[in-house]
Amino acid sequence: MLKKVFLGLFIAATIACSAAPRVAHIDVPGSNNLKPDPIQSVITKEVAELITSLNYKKPVLNDSLGSVIFDNYIKGMDPNRSYFLASDIKDFEKYRSTFDDDLKVGDLTAAFYMFNVYQKRYNEDMQFSIKALHNHFDFTKNESYVYDREHLPWFKDEAERNQSWTRKVKYDFVNLKLANQKDTSIISTLKKRYENLLAQSNKINNQDAFQVIMTAFTESIDPHTSYFNPANAANFNIDMARSLEGIGATLAVENEFVTIKSIVPGGPADKIHQLKIDDKIIGIAQGDNDFVDVVGWRIDNAVSIIRGKKGTTVRLKILAKNQDLSATPKIVSIVRDKIILEDQSVKNTIKTVTRDGRTYHYGVIEIPAFYADWKEMQAGNPNYKSTTRDVKLVLDSLKKKNVDGILIDLRGNGGGSLMEAIELTGLFITKGPVVQVKDYRGKVEVDEDEDPSISWTGPMAVMTDRFSASASEIFAGAIQDYGRGIIIGNNTYGKGTVQSAIDMRRVNPDLGDKGGQLNLTMGKFYRVSGSSTQHKGVIPDVEFPTIFPADKYGESSQPSALPWDEIKSSNYTKYANLAPAIAVLKTAHDARMKTSKEYTYLLQDIAEFKKRDAEDSLPLNEATLKKQRDELEAQNLARENERRVSRGLLPLKKGETKPAKEEDYDFVQDESMQVLTDFISNPQIAKNGN
Repeated sequence: MLKKVFLGLFIAATIACSAAPRVAHIDVPGSNNLKPDPIQSVITKEVAELITSLNYKKPVLNDSLGSVIFDNYIKGMDPNRSYFLASDIKDFEKYRSTFDDDLKVGDLTAAFYMFNVYQKRYNEDMQFSIKALHNHFDFTKNESYVYDREHLPWFKDEAERNQSWTRKVKYDFVNLKLANQKDTSIISTLKKRYENLLAQSNKINNQDAFQVIMTAFTESIDPHTSYFNPANAANFNIDMARSLEGIGATLAVENEFVTIKSIVPGGPADKIHQLKIDDKIIGIAQGDNDFVDVVGWRIDNAVSIIRGKKGTTVRLKILAKNQDLSATPKIVSIVRDKIILEDQSVKNTIKTVTRDGRTYHYGVIEIPAFYADWKEMQAGNPNYKSTTRDVKLVLDSLKKKNVDGILIDLRGNGGGSLMEAIELTGLFITKGPVVQVKDYRGKVEVDEDEDPSISWTGPMAVMTDRFSASASEIFAGAIQDYGRGIIIGNNTYGKGTVQSAIDMRRVNPDLGDKGGQLNLTMGKFYRVSGSSTQHKGVIPDVEFPTIFPADKYGESSQPSALPWDEIKSSNYTKYANLAPAIAVLKTAHDARMKTSKEYTYLLQDIAEFKKRDAEDSLPLNEATLKKQRDELEAQNLARENERRVSRGLLPLKKGETKPAKEEDYDFVQDESMQVLTDFISNPQIAKNGN
């Protein structure tokens, strides 16, 4: 829907020379002296025009908004106030009143100057940390390290900054002392750590700086309007599709080497049996071409040439974990293929609850995101990957196994495709409206499930938590509004806005593959009942206390978030009035919680989290820190063993880990199945509920 609006409004522009910079480039010794390129200037202007004309909030890019962007940019670079000096901030102030004008014309000179100063300070602190390792630290002094500086003043001078970083190094040092490392080993370990951070800083390029600038810009408009540079756009779309074309391995940089950290089961790298975890890639070649040395490369640059089209060949020069550069590398050829990221896709298990002599079987379906492989769908592949298709396959399997009910687990599901939320809802209702979308012009469109077929007609519940957001809230809200199932868990995130992904080359073809992608908030969605999920989220029918407070986690914690409101209800027919049933279920749940040890542990965990969350410093006295750690470790072990004994498990000894085959106990999921059992086993509830 919103894509059609977009296509109807835009005609491709041509690249024009940007206006002369308002500020001349200033060299910043100690930084990479990054400069914006002409393409970034054009992108900035295009993004500014898109945001001011199509964003749902209809923002005006003026001095007031420019000042907010300016502050967010500084915070984005140095959120903990660990690098900049007060004099730096004072120096930057001359750009505050013109920041909005710079963005309008694509002049990034001042913003890049600020970034270069940030990098200079960062590098200085890493270099200072390396030198500070040779201090003769006194670990008997009653000092503390303040690690949370977000609300403290900027460092008044270098002396104050050096004092803070000295304590940071001292804290890193005493941590390793408590791990029984010798001083010489500690110095070597930390020196390598700081040198590696310095090396990574020296690889920062103008795309990195541009991403920080644009993130500050877009997040000042609303929390979900986002610009992605080309590399980040590729990763975003892989995440949405849950698939990519490549070798099927996860990589990381360790000590200047691109290193293999995991191998996707069934992928090309797995099938050839020639790669191992912690192997180092020192060279990459496309087909029969010459090798490119990648030692010291950034991970995103290495990944970009290892990925490639299905059916093409990439060759790797490999050193084993313990080999150095003097060793002869192994040459490995791999034919790229399509990789399905199964570990990030829908999963299911069957779990049981025994009550009054009867065993109830439940299909537990974990949905990590609402994903869809748009590329394959548009290409006409009938087997393209999507959340709805994966869930339907699971439901078909569960029906054959005659489960008594299903539990949809949306905890931690941050959303994704709006279309998938609608189609997934359609698996549980015959047909009807699922969500209402109001666009930036005020026009409301009702998106419906038009497929009369239904994949599951039996009892169901949906689990949510504070990080169930966006598409998760559409699905959970629709199930609740229709009276189709019970919502159990925590109040959801409260993201009630809709983003359209705009490939910047469609706005301006001359940008080519360097334009990146803008995810622009162009609409707001509403439940079929007319209520927005913005800020308020979906309130569960059976609610658990949450460890994550709304003022720090969720949409309501975001200063630029849109407000809650409501519109007219759409025309829909409830499956059942579950209000009477829910009242009975809550009573039964509350009764169980009064005698539940696990519920008591949950409340204790919440209290402990709040206590830790309020702290902002740690002791540097070795004996004091050790005592604090030992007491906390003993407390955690005692609590864990109390839980284990209550579940009929053997207690653990200090330093012992649980058996590998032992599953983590999920109290909230277990209680959700108890609630579902209440729903099924009570004849009166079952009669009124279905």
